[in-house]
Amino acid sequence: MRIGITGVPGAGKSTIIEALGNMLCDAGHRVAILTVDPTSSVTRGSILGDKTRMGTLSRRPEAFIRPSPAGGTLGGVARKSRETMLMCEAAGYDIILIETVGVGQSETTVRSMVDFFMLVVLTGAGDELQGIKKGIMELADAIVINKADGDNLVKAQVARGEYERMIEYIRPATPGWPTHAYLCSAVKHTGLQELWQVIQVFQRMTAESGVFRKRRDGQLLDWMNSMIDEHLHNLFFEDPVITGRMPEVRDAVLAGTISPTQAVAELIGMFDVRRAAARQVDLFHPAAEKR
Repeated sequence: MRIGITGVPGAGKSTIIEALGNMLCDAGHRVAILTVDPTSSVTRGSILGDKTRMGTLSRRPEAFIRPSPAGGTLGGVARKSRETMLMCEAAGYDIILIETVGVGQSETTVRSMVDFFMLVVLTGAGDELQGIKKGIMELADAIVINKADGDNLVKAQVARGEYERMIEYIRPATPGWPTHAYLCSAVKHTGLQELWQVIQVFQRMTAESGVFRKRRDGQLLDWMNSMIDEHLHNLFFEDPVITGRMPEVRDAVLAGTISPTQAVAELIGMFDVRRAAARQVDLFHPAAEKR
């Protein structure tokens, strides 16, 4: 089971993951946690300190925690998150928890990697219209209101009612599955067992309806398309003719001699000519007949 967990910074994603991970390990599961750490746009560095915030879970032999830098990758996940996830499954971990970078509405890539997508929120989210405008809510299979304990419990119950009303205006993220809001306290360990039961029911229902298999198939195609995009990107920017011409084109754009549209047309045209010439050489190569 692949579970994605997202939410704004400070919502308590890491705390929920540690509490949920310990509970699952106690139940006999092997849990892999893949966390994504923000990468500085200035220094290009990442702290990668999520493991230190999961002190008890990181010491358990049934758990594996792997922090990765976002590295400028959009969508709230790291560049090789899919490969890492498959390696963990091959190593015998039956539950994969992916904690996204926590940047808000742009975390949509993780939806194409997981079976169940969980949005962690706090109380005081604002008016209902603002909540509906948050595109990330349209992707969530469950909305978890964290820190529902102590003096904050009443506020959390009010927030749950508000989110339930918002959900009525949003199309379900998974066909045949009604999204609901749930209360949770990672510190007091309340609501975690209920949340896990919800995930199990989700897995059983989607497996019976065929949605689970269909989603997994779609994820494989998304992965293939993303690798094609990456490969074409590398082919273009690593081409020696393009790299040789790029500085002059950039200077011309900055000087206003040509527009960015003209620059792109010129570079793409050069790239197409290069690829066509390479195909002609390959066609008349002696080894072509053998191929």
